[in-house]
Amino acid sequence: MKHKLLPLSETMHYILLALREPLHGYAAMQKIEQMSNGQVVLAAGTLYGAVENLTKHGWIEPVGEEGRRKIYCITNEGKEILQLERNRLTHILSLYEGSGMDEEV
Repeated sequence: MKHKLLPLSETMHYILLALREPLHGYAAMQKIEQMSNGQVVLAAGTLYGAVENLTKHGWIEPVGEEGRRKIYCITNEGKEILQLERNRLTHILSLYEGSGMDEEV
């Protein structure tokens, strides 16, 4: 299954990975920063644009509210997308290992 959003951008990857547990936007931003060891810091506009896109494609969905904050979680389709991307990236990584490039690229 090839989708126009594949391969996922780094941002989309992190959002889907963060939303394997139900989170509101600000909590997702914090989780992504933590998961990426501070390498990925999302602006609110970037996050909410991506959340809108991912919701439209059915990869995440709102699952509740905490005050005014919507809480989102990954859907089964979103999990399938992550698995496809994991398989793709695992294959790419395997190419590094078989090329004598173990020391440095």
